[in-house]
Amino acid sequence: MRRLLNDVFRTLWPRGEELHGPLPPLLLVLTVATGLVDAVSYLALGHVFVANMTGNVVFLGFALAGDSDLSAPASLVAIAAFLLGAVGGGRLGARFAGHRARLLAAATAVETALTAATVVVAAVLDETLTPGVRYTLIVGLALAMGLQNAVVRRLGVPDLTTTVMTRTLTGLAADSPAAGGAAPNPGRRVLSVAALFLGALLGAALVLGGGLVPSLALPLVVLAATTAAAFRYRTVDAPWVRPKP
Repeated sequence: MRRLLNDVFRTLWPRGEELHGPLPPLLLVLTVATGLVDAVSYLALGHVFVANMTGNVVFLGFALAGDSDLSAPASLVAIAAFLLGAVGGGRLGARFAGHRARLLAAATAVETALTAATVVVAAVLDETLTPGVRYTLIVGLALAMGLQNAVVRRLGVPDLTTTVMTRTLTGLAADSPAAGGAAPNPGRRVLSVAALFLGALLGAALVLGGGLVPSLALPLVVLAATTAAAFRYRTVDAPWVRPKP
């Protein structure tokens, strides 16, 4: 338990000499944003994910098999937009390959702009979810999440993917003392799962109780705050900003 709590503390409040500097807490905030936007997309945009592409692949199979509650075109559009966003994230990763803080700042700035566009669309159209509006929101959010996933992959912070929890949960169990493992980064893994859960919970509560615009506004605020925090480190020249092998 002491090891778990110590890892939690070091993840949330990293010391200056930590290998990844302030990246872990910033990625945890992005994980909360992921839960928020997936709650919006699934509950308000027609049972489709904009960040969890595993779910969309499964939903696509269900829809093609005849499940009338799911939309094959929506899943395909989300997957395509996510891949396009990932291409953009890859290009950002190549451009800022030598400085991880600048990479994160640039990526979250683009994510913030894309999410702000979805808020404007939802607000201007008074939350009228015609098919055109729904697909516009799916595309904007999936672009942002694809970019985020590509950049987080390039940042290379272990156990902080900001999206995929299957591997994280597997690691928690398979590497635990009960399985005879050393359980590396247990606190970070627990925090990652908790952050996604928190985002999903808050997002669902807003969608079900407050409507589309407030539920999109919260991830916008979260992403804007992350961008502001990341920009503070864009001129830092510390070991943690350099890419890890």
